[in-house]
Amino acid sequence: MNETDVYDGPDVAPWDEPNDTAALLDDVLATLKTYVIFPSEHAAVATALWVAVTHTLAAFQSAPRLAINSPEKRCGKTRLLDVVSALSWKPLATVNATTAAIFRSIGDERPPTLILDEADTIWGSKRQAEANEDLRALINAGFQRGRPALRCVGPNQTPTEFQTFCAVALAGIGDCLPDTVTDRSVSFTLRRRMVDEKVSTFRDRRDGPILAELNRRLVQWSQTAVALLADAEPDMPVEDRAADTWEPVIAVADLAGAEWAHRARTACLVLTSAASEDDEEGNLATLLLSDIRDIFARTGTTFMPAQALIANLSAIEESPWGEWELTPRKLAQRLKHFGIKPNRNTTGTARGYRIEDLDDAFARYLRPNASKRQIPRNDAVFI
Repeated sequence: MNETDVYDGPDVAPWDEPNDTAALLDDVLATLKTYVIFPSEHAAVATALWVAVTHTLAAFQSAPRLAINSPEKRCGKTRLLDVVSALSWKPLATVNATTAAIFRSIGDERPPTLILDEADTIWGSKRQAEANEDLRALINAGFQRGRPALRCVGPNQTPTEFQTFCAVALAGIGDCLPDTVTDRSVSFTLRRRMVDEKVSTFRDRRDGPILAELNRRLVQWSQTAVALLADAEPDMPVEDRAADTWEPVIAVADLAGAEWAHRARTACLVLTSAASEDDEEGNLATLLLSDIRDIFARTGTTFMPAQALIANLSAIEESPWGEWELTPRKLAQRLKHFGIKPNRNTTGTARGYRIEDLDDAFARYLRPNASKRQIPRNDAVFI
C-alpha cells in the first residue's frame, strides 16, 4: 500500500454514530482474519483493538506496543504487519532506519505508527542489541507521553528535545525482543499454518483499496472517539505495567459495548498470563526462585542447608542448575538479587535457607501456585 492510500484525517467528516464502534471493530477483526491465521481469537481481538488505539492515541497517556514473534520464518509475521500497517494511523514502516531518523520522524502532533519488521536482525544477538541500544531506549521512552529524548543538533551542538511518544508494532523470529519492550507490549506468537488453514493472498492492487477504505473509516471514527476516550478510566483486570499497556485497548473496547468489553478483558487476561509464563521460563533468576519454592513445598521442610538445596536443584531434569556447578557461595550470589541471604538453622549446625526468609520473594516475584516442575520424592537430598 502506498502512503497516498492512507488517510490522515483533515478531509474526512467526523463519525456521527459512536455506537457503531462495535460494527467498525467487527470489520477490522474480520479483515485481519482474512489474511492471517492467529494463534487464538484473543490475539486477533487484541490486534483489532490495537489498530483502533493507534487512531485515538491522542486520548491516552500510554502507547501500547504490539509485539509479534514466531519460532520460525513463514509464520505470517510480515503479512500481519502489512495489514496492520495499512489499517493503522500514519504508518511509518522500516527495517533498517537509523535511530536518529526515527527521532526526527515522530514529531509532536499525532505521531505516526512505527512498524518494525525483522526485529531479530536488530536485537537477535548480544552484539546487535548493544549496537541498537538507542533504539530500544527510544521505544521504551515512547511508551509514555512526555518523555522526550535530548540530543545535540547542528554545528553548535544545540541541545534539542525530540518527542518519542508513538505507537509501535514489532515482529521478529524467536525470543529476540528486549524484555523491557515486551513488558510494554500486547504480545503473542504466530504459528505456521496447517495445510487445512486457509487465508486470502494479499495483493496490493486488489486489496490495497479495501484496506484504505477501512483505514478511512477508522480515521473518521477517531475524530469523535478521541473526545469520548479522553477521560476513560476502565476497570482493569490486571495491574501495574500490564494495566498501563492494556488500558487504551480496553477503553476502546468499552466504547464498543458489552460484547467487545468482555472480549477485550478476556484477551487481556489470557495474553498477559501467557506472556508472564514466557517471561518466567526465559528469566533464569525467576526460574531458580520458582524451583526453590517447589523444593520447599515438596519436602515440607522449613530449613534446608545450602548444599542440600543445590543437590535438589541439580536433580531437576531439563534444568540448567547442574551445568552451573553451583556452590553455596554462587547460590547466595544469585539469590542476593531478591534480597535473600543464607542463615544458620536453630541449632547453629548448618548454614542454608529458612522458608520465612524466602516467602517475601516468593510472594513478590512468583505467581501463586505456579509450580512448573515435579521431581520424585526420593530425589530429595538432606545433610
